[in-house]
Amino acid sequence: MRRLAFLAFAIGLFLPLLASAPAHAQASRTWVSGVGDDANPCSRTAPCKTFAGAISKTAAFGEINCLDPGGFGALTITKSITLNCSSTIGSVLVAGTNGIVINAATTDKVTLRSIQVQGLAGTASPGLNGVRILSAASVSIENCVITQFSQAGISDARTAGNTQLYIRNTIVSNNTGSGIALGATGPNKAIVDGTESVGNLFGIAAGSGNSAMVTRSVFSGNTNGVEADAGGAVNVDSSSITGNGTGVQSASNIRLSNSDVSFNATGFSGVSITYGNNRMQGNTALGTSPSAAGGAVSNLGEQ
Repeated sequence: MRRLAFLAFAIGLFLPLLASAPAHAQASRTWVSGVGDDANPCSRTAPCKTFAGAISKTAAFGEINCLDPGGFGALTITKSITLNCSSTIGSVLVAGTNGIVINAATTDKVTLRSIQVQGLAGTASPGLNGVRILSAASVSIENCVITQFSQAGISDARTAGNTQLYIRNTIVSNNTGSGIALGATGPNKAIVDGTESVGNLFGIAAGSGNSAMVTRSVFSGNTNGVEADAGGAVNVDSSSITGNGTGVQSASNIRLSNSDVSFNATGFSGVSITYGNNRMQGNTALGTSPSAAGGAVSNLGEQ
């Protein structure tokens, strides 16, 4: 009898704790599907329908995966997270708003991988910005397609300093504003690698305090290919700046090495620097000749 009484007492202690446990704790990995439902727990066997439905059920530093092809809707990201649709087609199609807004803590890290973001430019209600970055320590955009927005494809508008932006193997095309707009008001560093920015107002534009290192990339069919405001800086290496209205437009530091600036209406406008191994033939007009970085400092012709 005493043992039964003790067991009943123990059950009475633990029952309130069990009752207060959440029905669905946040998971480190969640899933979305074109035939999912946001009422689901976003597991692999019961996926959600949208990114917005999944993010509330995904723990910080976790990952949302795409289970099968679908359009998963606009999203505001407020924590460290990865969106990964590498194994299928994951799309965000928006009208009259931004595609993905990143407004996380200044210590958070966000990754967007293999996502197509479409803004319906030319319609009555086009999307605003494809990816709008307001706050985060670092943002990585990998293997994405961002196209047809009325403002910028990628807009970095962070106010905290010492932030980072990585863009790799991404196509940014046919946006009314800049393809890549580096407009952070605090010092921001961007790395752009293997990326195509085509058919925009500016292929890449760096505002004051922003610096970008561009490698193995293409800027073509833009009104201006590569642009830097006073106080901004862009280094371009092993890249192609071709078929633009103005290839290189600089009020500050644009430095070029081993790159092609060709077939633009005007090759150069403003202040730019060449390391002596660029190719500048085929422009309708060369424009303002770039300055040499300096004489050779080794017998290998380094400058």
